[in-house]
Amino acid sequence: MDVSQYLDIFLDESKEHLQNLNTSVLNLEQDPENPETISEIFRAAHTLKGMAGTMGYKRMQTLTHDMENVFSEVREGNLKVNAAMVDVLFRCLDAIEEYVTTIQETSDEGDNDNEPIIKELNAILENKGAAPEEAPAAAPAAETAPAADASAQAGGAWNAMELSEEEQKAMEDAMMANKKIFGVTVYVQESCLLKAARAFLVFKAIEEHGEIIAANPSTQDIEDEKFELEFSLVIATEADLDTILNAIKSVSEIADAKGAPFTGAAAEPAVQEVKEEKAEKAAEAPKAEAKPAATTAVTPVKTEVAKKTEKKPQQEKATLAKSDGKKTGKPAVNRTVRVDIEKLDSLMNLVSELIIAKNSLVSTATSAGSAGNGLNEQIEYLESVTTNLHESVMKVRMVPIESVVSKFPRMIRDISKQLNKPMELYMSGEETELDRTVVDEIGDPLMHMLRNSADHGLEMPEERLAKGKPECGSIFLDAYQDGNNVVIEVRDDGNGIDVERVRQKAIERGVMTEEQAYAADDSEIINLLFMPSFSTAKQVSDLSGRGVGLDVVKSKIEALSGEVDVKTKLGEGTTFSIRLPLTLAIIQALMVVVGGEKYAIALSGIQTIENVSPKDIKTVESKEVINLRGTVIPLLRMDQILETHSKRNPGADMVVVIAKKGDKLAGLIVDELIGQQEIVIKSMGKYMNKCKFISGATILGDGEVALIIDSNALI
Repeated sequence: MDVSQYLDIFLDESKEHLQNLNTSVLNLEQDPENPETISEIFRAAHTLKGMAGTMGYKRMQTLTHDMENVFSEVREGNLKVNAAMVDVLFRCLDAIEEYVTTIQETSDEGDNDNEPIIKELNAILENKGAAPEEAPAAAPAAETAPAADASAQAGGAWNAMELSEEEQKAMEDAMMANKKIFGVTVYVQESCLLKAARAFLVFKAIEEHGEIIAANPSTQDIEDEKFELEFSLVIATEADLDTILNAIKSVSEIADAKGAPFTGAAAEPAVQEVKEEKAEKAAEAPKAEAKPAATTAVTPVKTEVAKKTEKKPQQEKATLAKSDGKKTGKPAVNRTVRVDIEKLDSLMNLVSELIIAKNSLVSTATSAGSAGNGLNEQIEYLESVTTNLHESVMKVRMVPIESVVSKFPRMIRDISKQLNKPMELYMSGEETELDRTVVDEIGDPLMHMLRNSADHGLEMPEERLAKGKPECGSIFLDAYQDGNNVVIEVRDDGNGIDVERVRQKAIERGVMTEEQAYAADDSEIINLLFMPSFSTAKQVSDLSGRGVGLDVVKSKIEALSGEVDVKTKLGEGTTFSIRLPLTLAIIQALMVVVGGEKYAIALSGIQTIENVSPKDIKTVESKEVINLRGTVIPLLRMDQILETHSKRNPGADMVVVIAKKGDKLAGLIVDELIGQQEIVIKSMGKYMNKCKFISGATILGDGEVALIIDSNALI
């Protein structure tokens, strides 16, 4: 899979995380005991590691993983931050920045393993915080194929190769051109996912110095990836053996390469023949005249492989371009334009102000009464224009979530090999569009949920077979629009969440007393998984078990005014549902009055509005509820929650707004209704960050400020 199309996203996010890390480490130097800073650094390193692994940048992934190990110990209180540790961390950040710069310039991370820094990080763990005074010398490449030494002994695997007549003729021609013949065995790393692509890059590297005469297995088998972790080549070149081997080893995910002069049986008659021919030519002409033979046309076997391998990405791109063209009738390249997100934000703010002006006119016209007939016509026209303008701006900002989700199949394949656990990812609804600001933020939550399903959700193959399930596990990523919201579901057919195990873990960790844990229902226990540092993994791995992941999901989604819901059935699987608003700036809202003050409630979270008599209110477990058409719904008196005094007549019927969050319902008791209105959400900043059920504010037509109630938070 070609991940180069996601390179810009990777670079942008990496630079952002690097900036955050630099700032956080600076803050840590001033305040080494600050838990928030430590958690921020840990999470950023964790995310960087996951991103690097997804893109296939193993060296960057290894470095950030070791950095994460250090902060895992710091966060657990096993290590204390000191000046030496901070110095090493800054060197880590410099090294990661160097990787990002190299990737930006060459699309490859380079060959610097940063082994000295990794050894310093490991030394910090071993010495409980004390970094070594001098960095140890760099070790050789970390990954080496086990069979390399054995195959490198006299001759190697290439000596068993039988050359065809055509290959033998090519070798004779090369010898006539005074070229050297080497046999080489190439070893691919066990973690390599695209072996055929790496083989192609090896061919390209060798082509710069010589020609490939023969291959074992055949070039067709190599192209079809029908080989294990090694393949052998016979090479004709004017360069020395070290040059060829170094060129091969420079290709990423190649563990090693061994070679020697080719001494196979097929070479012996050819060598003798060439010697005799050389002797005859030496007697007939000066040696200098033999030089032109170097230009003899030798058709290397690898040409076919190179052409076929290169063709695939081009064909793929051509197909994509063709499908885009079908949609628009014109080349896709002429239908798009890159726009700075700040310009779109500015445009959105202008539209927001226009809507506020429209609301003001509505208020004025209402006050003017019958004298404002002409004004009403103008207001209707203005409303039509602003609505259309709003929709147009939103369409500009809307992008398919494909840009985020398309990188996950590679990640799941990587995880499958890493865990030795067969699994498949099935995706639908990639064309579903969301606001660009939302799409930019949902990558991390989705990555963590998919990793959670792959590592925790799916069982090992033997366990699945014992349960009568297919050996290969299935993970589903589905996106679809639901009213003014977009729903993204991550589900698996794994074991599901063991609620009892989570309950016991909560008791062990002191999160709940035993009495509280057994009094809580299953949904309350499952929600504990969203707590920071809460993990039920038995061991720490690259994927999970550090207690990071689901807390990131919850905080990110809630910051986007969304919600997360979990459904699970032991033995059958788990479904994580994310519900996000299509836009964060302008929404349809129900305006209500509580205690003389106006409030807004998003219409997307409202199911119905009911008139309820005070005598219909019942009490269950000291909580007020109503029975609405067979459904028991808890009531929330908004005057008590907002700490104000209701001006409603106590004996009169109550206005109850039935709010919905997933499968849960709640009745919000308000004093009176004003009506539906399109409002502009304005952030409250840090002024009300402790009040979770207030999601922002809006300016009404008369200039009054109304708070926006987040019904999800109340439920």
